[in-house]
Amino acid sequence: MFMQASAQRCVPPPTHEQIADLRLAAAKMTGARRRACEAEMTLKYCGGNARLAESVFGWGRQTVELGLAEQRTGIICLGAQSALSGRKRWEDQHPDVAQRLGDLAEAPAQQDPTFRTPVASTRLTANAALEALREQGHDTCELPAPSTMAQVLNRLGFRRRKVIKATPQKKRKETDAIFDNVKKKTNKRARRARSNA
Repeated sequence: MFMQASAQRCVPPPTHEQIADLRLAAAKMTGARRRACEAEMTLKYCGGNARLAESVFGWGRQTVELGLAEQRTGIICLGAQSALSGRKRWEDQHPDVAQRLGDLAEAPAQQDPTFRTPVASTRLTANAALEALREQGHDTCELPAPSTMAQVLNRLGFRRRKVIKATPQKKRKETDAIFDNVKKKTNKRARRARSNA
């Protein structure tokens, strides 16, 4: 059977250097891309035989068979690890508390004056947010640690920064010259007014 497939495709068997290169290339990929690469090389050099690809390249034949099936059907398989693993975020576990947290942070928030980002600056700290949520009657067991609360505020679109309206403008180099010029003009007007009177 292998002899017929190799006779039909007329592709010379890969050299040891090519095998090493193909193994390295496949090792750099993950998931569906890796399976697609392995399936393509199996079709090209092994006539679509997963067992032969296992002995030539050292790839797992189940992975190669899955890659061949994905290529044949056009359906990409997803693993349960990526789909079902991981812990849910705090705001997904407690959506009602997250909504109240958003309302608390929104009150003292200020939009970025350049409007370049949708992130708002707020004076609310993580500890203050936790204290306010406790005062609203939320149980301590459903509230996160202060460091997690800071991350939750960031994910909700709030950053802990000084409010820009409260900071004074920086003094420019030309400020003194501008005020000196204003004083001169004011003094000249006052002299003219005195001389005309």
